Amino acid sequence: MDTRSRSRIEWVADHCALLSQITDEFRQTRPFDRLTIGTGIHLEPKTVALLMTLRAGGAEVIASGNLSSTQPDSVEYLRAAGVRVEAEQTTDPALHTALLGRVLEAQPDLLLDNGGDLFALYLEAPYPGLRGGTEETTSGRMRLEPLREQLSMPILVINDSPIKQFGENRHAVGQSMFETYMRLTNRSTNGKRVTVFGYGPCGEGVATCFRHAFAQVSVCEADPVRRLEAHLDGFMTPATDAAIASADIIVTETGAVDVLTADHLGLIKDGAILLNGGHFPGEIDFAGMAGSAEVEQRDEFENGALTTLQLKDGRRLTIAAAGHMANLAGPRPLGNSIEAMDFGFALQARCLERIATGGTDASDCVVPVPRDIDEGVANAYLDLRSG
Repeated sequence: MDTRSRSRIEWVADHCALLSQITDEFRQTRPFDRLTIGTGIHLEPKTVALLMTLRAGGAEVIASGNLSSTQPDSVEYLRAAGVRVEAEQTTDPALHTALLGRVLEAQPDLLLDNGGDLFALYLEAPYPGLRGGTEETTSGRMRLEPLREQLSMPILVINDSPIKQFGENRHAVGQSMFETYMRLTNRSTNGKRVTVFGYGPCGEGVATCFRHAFAQVSVCEADPVRRLEAHLDGFMTPATDAAIASADIIVTETGAVDVLTADHLGLIKDGAILLNGGHFPGEIDFAGMAGSAEVEQRDEFENGALTTLQLKDGRRLTIAAAGHMANLAGPRPLGNSIEAMDFGFALQARCLERIATGGTDASDCVVPVPRDIDEGVANAYLDLRSG
């Protein structure tokens, strides 16, 4: 019997059933022949599977990453496969922007964006020939919506797909943020008081997973309709200050900025642990908190995976991943489950195919995934599981 030593990247690829099916199809149909796709998305094993699917469809891929989440093994694998990668593991916004700029210097025909960085940078120096592309996140959609007139090209928002919202955001983000809390802290959840900011699909998933782990969960949500939904789902919905003051664990899932700032230091409970699950690090103002005059001492654990701030009054609070997306940070970052990302990346592949083959126009600028693509991905998954 032969024994092979294989990587986690190969394990992930073996279990992306939808992408494997699309890859086989794309080898025949070649929807991206003579096209270049520029990407700015977390570079980790599941993303590798997506980029290799696009390559199978004939695309030349130029890839960059996101702040704090680039995994060196994934970069090495992609480069060995012939993908041009302009990415480093960094938390420096200036370096991150410079790396994205190198992607745009190649003037790709399509963009696969995550957080709106590539499209926003494109508008600073437009070039001819950009056909459009995709945006992965709600944060990116919020950023790009006011720029529709300037962009005037098809941009399909993956996170607005119902499949993405329940398959990845509600189920997988909830699981991965809970797993991340356990992995980084090794602390229990039983009987702990947890406050979740935001009750969109991600926040709902996080709140549910922590409740299933025997925590007492409160939800803070600015939208009164969603706050009512959280209440009817059985979560406590106290005033924000009370929710912060009572929490042993705080998780932000809003897509907004400055959800927790230095102004909240006086409220935060001794020993509280703070995690951000949103795409951008601005939900928790780590720099403002760490630089506050109220902070007497700062301790770093696990190469910055956890930062404990000791305040002058003796209270201590811990922030995961310096406020960056916690489930893709720290030791052995895993992100969302393989199956959930397979959903989202199948949508990515199909949406880019639709744009590349002329099935969209400028009226499809920052809009949800077309319904027939959602239905096609759903049917494909159910067919695979019923076999």
